[in-house]
Formats: sequence, structure tokens, C-alpha cells
Amino acid sequence: MISTAIQQLVNYGLDTGLILPDDEIYIRNQLLMTMQLDSFTEPEGDVCYADLESILKTLVDDAAARGVCDDSPTARDLFDTRLMGVLTPRPSIVRANFEERYETDGPQAATDWFYKFSQDTDYIRRYRIKRDVKWVTKTPYGDLDITINLSKPEKDPKAIAAAKLAPQSAYPKCQLCVENEGYAGRLNHPARENHRIIPLTINDSAWNFQYSPYVYYNEHCIVFNSQHTPMKIERATFRKLLDFVALFPHYFVGSNADLPIVGGSILSHDHFQGGHYEFAMAKAPIEKKWVFPGFEDVDAGIVHWPMSCIRLTCADDERLVELADQILTAWRGYTDESCFVYAETDGEPHNTITPIARMRDGKFQLDLVLRNNITTPEHPLGVYHPHAKLHHIKKENIGLIEVMGLAVLPSRLKQELFDLADLLVARAPTAGYPEALQKHAEWAQDILDRHPELNADSVHLILQDEVGHVFEQVLVDAGVYKLDEAGRAGFVRFLESVK
Repeated sequence: MISTAIQQLVNYGLDTGLILPDDEIYIRNQLLMTMQLDSFTEPEGDVCYADLESILKTLVDDAAARGVCDDSPTARDLFDTRLMGVLTPRPSIVRANFEERYETDGPQAATDWFYKFSQDTDYIRRYRIKRDVKWVTKTPYGDLDITINLSKPEKDPKAIAAAKLAPQSAYPKCQLCVENEGYAGRLNHPARENHRIIPLTINDSAWNFQYSPYVYYNEHCIVFNSQHTPMKIERATFRKLLDFVALFPHYFVGSNADLPIVGGSILSHDHFQGGHYEFAMAKAPIEKKWVFPGFEDVDAGIVHWPMSCIRLTCADDERLVELADQILTAWRGYTDESCFVYAETDGEPHNTITPIARMRDGKFQLDLVLRNNITTPEHPLGVYHPHAKLHHIKKENIGLIEVMGLAVLPSRLKQELFDLADLLVARAPTAGYPEALQKHAEWAQDILDRHPELNADSVHLILQDEVGHVFEQVLVDAGVYKLDEAGRAGFVRFLESVK
């Protein structure tokens, strides 16, 4: 009975604190309106439920059967978000709750509450996140995090076709704009009725705080400009990052680079990513200490990491801003042909920085990762980008998250690795691999050559480990200065140039 499912959702709202007892009848009627129903039969006895996913499935199945919504993955997501939007308090209430907790119990209590809230509203779909495949691979640079992302829904072909035919809209301008809060969505834009954001002031400017709906790591948050303005790494960027960790000292925060290839997937809207998590790069030690003239009060050095990373630590955040700006300015204009570093070619700039900020033992810390997006005929997607032989595992840009030591791999790999495992155990000739697995053939043969002991019990762990080492090589490829004698000497030459 659909009335039971509606009451289950109401009870879920009461149990999670999204709604209060005084709201019950009102919320029930709002759900009836959304479902296009005009009557309700009180269920007999206690109304229990197993989980939110099953409640929403029952309601959406009913709505689809009656033609209230289309029965496609995209339409179903739009509709169940509309249902959850009914339970989600208005932004003013959410912000007041957050601010009260921040002032009374501190920043971590505030973010703990907001993170749970974002899950309870189903903005972060817990049941989808659980499907992600995750493991850790030990490397000389620390434990790299590997995830095959299954929580981000893939568009079905019908939805893609319908989206092309749908009227184009410039509202919201992108998926990061403040106008997404409460937006109903459309075939080519996700619904956000259950989405809430927290306004912030960093660098005396209006920014906002929210969580990523796909949480690639613990409390994966997004910090974004109130204005739809392009990404730009500049002095103000360092100021904003440090202001944020001053507000939330238990979080790290970083920015993607601001150039194609080495930047993230969204360059049109200035934003950062952060969270309550310590990546392998943050744990990596200083390999070579360095003193920048005039900044003797700043602890600095080269980090033992496959990508070229300078770490700065100081109690005075303004000193870090000054030094980071000097390093950025020096790097923007730096060329070293012997290490294939070119500031620009044909007027196109190549050098930029991926910055990450955190608090460490009461001091401010900045990691500055040197990036370069030059291309060549041999490497048309980027010299400091995953090389072609690794594209069967990772072809996408190496953005902030990957830079720090977390591989976000495409969902196709789950099935491909499962099928590949069977072929490896059977010692099947690589020439006979199906078309979808041909791209893995050379890699698979190499694995067999190095693991003659491979069997049905060990194959999956071996494959996971090998994928992790492919990601390690991806990071090595993306590093501007290689970890050999020539690369280390080149890195030092750059540090010496910073004045």
C-alpha cells in the first residue's frame, strides 16, 4: 500500500530529525501532492522500514507506474530528490543550526552535524557510496588510495538523447553555482531540492561550503565562489585556502590547477575541494630541506612524492601567502630546457601550481605541486599526464584528488578486472581476449610473467595491487621533475631561482 510507504518516509524524517512532530501532517500532505495523490489511508499498527533506498524505490515505482514520472534512471533520480526535498528544512534553518553548533561546540561539531544532515537528506546517497570499490596499495611513496567509482550515476542512452532535445538553459550557469540550492533539475542537470549550502567569508569575499554528493573520501567537501567566475591560481588563492583551514582546522583544502590538462573537470567556476582525510601526500616526509632567502622563519623543503611538491610550514599564515606567491610567480615564468620545462610555447602558458593547505601541529602548511601542461606529438594529451600505455587504467586528468594520492577510476574497470581475473587464472592467450579487454592484454601478460604463482585465490588481490602500481606510475608520469639525479638537480635549480 502506497500510504504505508508515504508514512515510512514521514517516519524516516522524524527519526533523522529532518522534520519535527508538529510537521507530520503537513509533510505527509506535501508528499501526497508530490505523488499526485489526493487521499491517504492510515496504516494499521507501527510503521517500520528497512532503509531509505527501499522506501524511495516503492514510491518511485508507484509514481512511474501511474505516469507521474518517467521510468528511466535520470527521471527516477529527479523524482526521488523531489520527494526528499519535501523533508529538507529551508536554508535559513540549516544555516542557523550550523552556526549555532559552530559557535557553541566548535567547527568539528558543526561539520559532523552538516555531513550527517547531507546524508540524511539523501543529497549524499549512502547506499550508492557503499557500492564503490576501494583498496590501498603500498608503494615507496606511502599507501595510495584506489577507488573504482560506482556512486556517480552514468547517463542512460535515452536520457542522453532526451537531454540533447531539451531546451538549453543557462540557469544555473553550472553545477557549482549557488542557484543550485533547491533547484528541481532537468534531464541534463541534477536535481538539488535536498541540497543546502553554508555561506563563508574567506579573503573578505563571499564563498560557500557544501559536500560533494559523491564523497570520494571522508567528508569530501567543496568550497566555491558565490560568483560564477573562472578558476585562477594567484596570491589570493593562497589567502583563501589558509582562511578556510583557520575556520576549519580539522579539514584540509586544495585547489585544482587553472590550466587545461592539469586542471580539474570544472575550470569555469572558482572552487576548492577539502575534507576530513589525510592522504598519502600529506603523510609523505620532506626529502630535502630548503631555506628561501628572506623566509628563514618558514620551514620548507621538497616532499618525497612522485609529483614535484614544495612544502611550506609556518605559524604566520601571511608569510606563507607571501612566499607561495613568490614561488608561483617564479614558476609561471620558468623555463629549463634540460628538464623539458617550458613556461610557454607559441604564447600558450604551461606552468601553474596545484596548492593544498592544512593545519599541522598548530601551524599553517601549504603544499605547492608544480604542474606543466605542455603537449608533444608523442604525448598529445600532455607530457606530464598519464602516458598512453597506462590509459587502459587511467586516462583522465590528474587533478587535485589524484595529486594527493587517491586514484578515482572509471566504473568500467569493476567488470573488466573481474573478467580479466578469469582469463588470467585460465592462462588464456592474450590474442584471444575479447575486444573490451584487448587494451589490458599487454599488461595482463606482464602480470603473469611476474606472478607465476597467480591462482583463483590470489588473482583479485594481485590485480588490485597491480592497478595501484599503475596509478603510482601515473603520478610519476605527471611529475615535472623526476626522482632521479637529473630531476632532483633540476628541481634545486628552480628553487634557487625563487627570489
